[in-house]
Amino acid sequence: MADLGTYLELVRAPAVLTVLGDSLVGHAAAGSRTARRRRSVLLLPAASACLYAAGMALNDFADRDLDAEERPERPIPSGRVSARRAFGLGASLSAVGLALAAAAGGRRALGIALPLTLCIWTYDLVAKPHPVAGPLLMGGCRGLDVLLGAGTDGAARAAGPALAMAAHTVGVTALSRGEVHGTSRPLAAGVSAATTLTTVLVASRRRAPSLAADPLAIAGALAYALRCLPAQWSAVAEPSGPRAREATKQGIRAMVPLQTALVLPGVRGGRVGAAAFLAAVDLAGALLRTRRRGGEVSET
Repeated sequence: MADLGTYLELVRAPAVLTVLGDSLVGHAAAGSRTARRRRSVLLLPAASACLYAAGMALNDFADRDLDAEERPERPIPSGRVSARRAFGLGASLSAVGLALAAAAGGRRALGIALPLTLCIWTYDLVAKPHPVAGPLLMGGCRGLDVLLGAGTDGAARAAGPALAMAAHTVGVTALSRGEVHGTSRPLAAGVSAATTLTTVLVASRRRAPSLAADPLAIAGALAYALRCLPAQWSAVAEPSGPRAREATKQGIRAMVPLQTALVLPGVRGGRVGAAAFLAAVDLAGALLRTRRRGGEVSET
């Protein structure tokens, strides 16, 4: 029987924290304050975490032969977890995630959680090797996770933030394909350009009902850019495997600052409570990475 640390490594525990804010972004964009919406704030982040962790377990199940050659230290090729157990964990976590989504938002939430789960399974078991379809499908997973917080009735209002999170995820996923053998300079340059554009668009959001620039949006956008752009520029200068891996890690960690930038400003005012929660999530991720540095839990 594998120990807890091995399972945390299998599901990429630090990276799981980066999805907790997705549904908060969608919830804030939708703007609803009904009792059901308030309940969803508590349950949907847990549903997102379960579905993300399921995807990580399925990812290692699908990549077990490749990992035996390129990353033999991972839980399955090292023999610490069997492939059957990893698949079972992925299936179980998927079921729990769907149950939590149903409890949070009923049919409105399931209308998005079911396609999200299908996308996760399709990415891991079918589309991941494809250089275009893989990153696009992974970006779709992140966008759907944002829409999960808005529900089917608020999806249109949350489309912009969902697109921002999806676009960032596409770039991170594309870079992650070069973690072992290196990426290409044009790809790394394209990803850094997309990050810059996202930063500008998020920073230019306006405070309603006035047309003044929102200082919270500007500060959040800058925090996001500072988290991931330096590593991306480094990958442009030297598109090696280690540089691509570092850019991927920083891109994953930049998810939380981007969520914070998206959740604070908006047509209905700031979401200080959500931002404080995301700051705590960011700190928890840093502490978890520090504690596990000796036997580091992978984020990619």
